[in-house]
Amino acid sequence: MTLRVNPEEGNGLSGKQAGGEVKVMKRIALILFFILLTASSVLGAGKDLEVRGKTLTSRKPPFVVTLPSDLQWIHSSSIEHPTESSLTRTDFLIRDQKKQIEEMLIVQIAAKTNPQAGPMVVPPLKPFSEKRMYSKGKIRKGETEIEYLIQLMAWNPDAPSLQPILKKGWTLSTHWAIQTQILFQPDLEQAVFLRYSKDTRSFGLKVSAEGGPWDKEALSGNERKVYEAFQRTVSGVMDSLRFENR
Repeated sequence: MTLRVNPEEGNGLSGKQAGGEVKVMKRIALILFFILLTASSVLGAGKDLEVRGKTLTSRKPPFVVTLPSDLQWIHSSSIEHPTESSLTRTDFLIRDQKKQIEEMLIVQIAAKTNPQAGPMVVPPLKPFSEKRMYSKGKIRKGETEIEYLIQLMAWNPDAPSLQPILKKGWTLSTHWAIQTQILFQPDLEQAVFLRYSKDTRSFGLKVSAEGGPWDKEALSGNERKVYEAFQRTVSGVMDSLRFENR
């Protein structure tokens, strides 16, 4: 939401007074804009998901995770799958530079809608390309098994799921992005799928736009530095993951 102030609107003031009043109004509008922007990032995610600074809190299912950046919540949607007796809620969070998306987190939470249905079946993670998958594994947090992988991918601005974001004025490059996928089931009735990706050019290093240097067998130089920095980020995210009400 953008608040607009029209300085040419008649207000019955003299020119000098009007100029001062407009400056005050602009300051108030700017303060209100940042208040509303903060509120949208905190409240816009809906009653089951909250984002405050770098902390993402899910109420259903209950978990908390520290985000790699100050990501802004921008969109959510829900899709019901009657044949699978489940509902999937998807939330999009981004960090941008002049409306160009540099980081994106997609949070998908699937929940059973029919308690009488069988246990939720969650397929294992699969990379887009084996030759550009850099790591894959599993860790345990208490009773919960967490599966993850790190890979190279290319954002697709034509993807139907991204259209609501692009229609709001953000742009998405087709350049290479490095991505992690994190999957876990807090219980037998819910599953959480996190996909965090970051433009490889946003690490402050000159990297290749070609695919060859990003193959895991050829990874070296700045491309390897990008992967290693991203791997540390992913480790921090998974270390921060906490399950509440256990």
